[in-house]
Amino acid sequence: MPAMTTPPRPRARDLGLPLSGVPGPLNAITDVPGVQVGLCTIREEQPRPGRRLPVRTGVTAILPRPIGDAPRPVHAGIHRFNGNGEITGSHWIEDGGLFAGPVLITNTHSVGIAHHAAIRWMIERHPATYEGDDLLWILPVVAETFDGLLNDINGQHVTEADVRAALDGAAPGPVAEGSTGGGTGMIAYGFKGGTGTASRRVAVAGREFTLGVLVQANHGQRDWLTVCGLRVGGHLKAATREPARERGSIIAVVATDIPMAPHQLKRVARRCAIGIGRGGTPGGNNSGDIFLAFSTANEGPLPHRRPPIETLEVLSDELFDPVYMAVVEGVEEAVLNAMLAAETTGGTAHDRFLVRALEPDALLQAMSRAQRTSIRKR
Repeated sequence: MPAMTTPPRPRARDLGLPLSGVPGPLNAITDVPGVQVGLCTIREEQPRPGRRLPVRTGVTAILPRPIGDAPRPVHAGIHRFNGNGEITGSHWIEDGGLFAGPVLITNTHSVGIAHHAAIRWMIERHPATYEGDDLLWILPVVAETFDGLLNDINGQHVTEADVRAALDGAAPGPVAEGSTGGGTGMIAYGFKGGTGTASRRVAVAGREFTLGVLVQANHGQRDWLTVCGLRVGGHLKAATREPARERGSIIAVVATDIPMAPHQLKRVARRCAIGIGRGGTPGGNNSGDIFLAFSTANEGPLPHRRPPIETLEVLSDELFDPVYMAVVEGVEEAVLNAMLAAETTGGTAHDRFLVRALEPDALLQAMSRAQRTSIRKR
């Protein structure tokens, strides 16, 4: 007999939720041409020798462009909504408006090894650029959220090999969501969180573009949870041994092929705050809510190889309203996809917590109760 397989958990749109906007074919950040995603998931339910807690962590890698003979930077913008978190390379993104290489997302105590591994990986793939006479430096982009409630974060179990596995495995196509990659041990709104993605088609100036979002969702409290405008958190049963308050963060990465200047991408990144706000979070004090946006348009070499005067194609600011809406919609949906794809985690003799998955039937019932409550209050 063939082996039994577990059917994939439904995404938000599969449940018929009234989500606005038109997604791309995969409804993922990889709908943006050239963007690739790789995941390395580390999940061990028994503690390692000498340690007390299980290992549930990993690395997510986003490649804005396919690897070629030389690094090709992308214009970028960044926004910090609540700053209790980290993303390396952010100062040069603020000042220079670009970065070259991958974006990595992992846990808080593994930023260093991810940074180290990314440098080595870049040098090995572009020796003519980084081993030559130009004396160039590399400023990797590495972001984090805290998975210490479900993972032995102090054991620092992510290795250089794990980071390289995520980078080498980056590919176009569907993105595995939920308890995967850097999102393996994350919690959102008191339920299991993790990796989520979504995309939107955007028609502007007579042309059609794509905007994609990937989140590492590790934020919010259960009573805050809002879905499609309905405050459902209070209608959902509390998870057993649920953490008492928010201790997490969210990283959102926005990719697009719309031609934009760095100041425009910063404004795009800022709209991620409205996207997570739709889910109910105010951006708590203990949360690191950090957002990065980049455009794959205007491809060119590293700055020192460019002509003295450059000409860029950029979208008029007057046409940005549908772009902003696509960001808000994409972030909202990506968080829901992360939660719906995640699996109940913890609850063993070695765990501090049991964090349950957000079950589709329970969510739909909670939305129905919240709708009835809303009608009665009118």
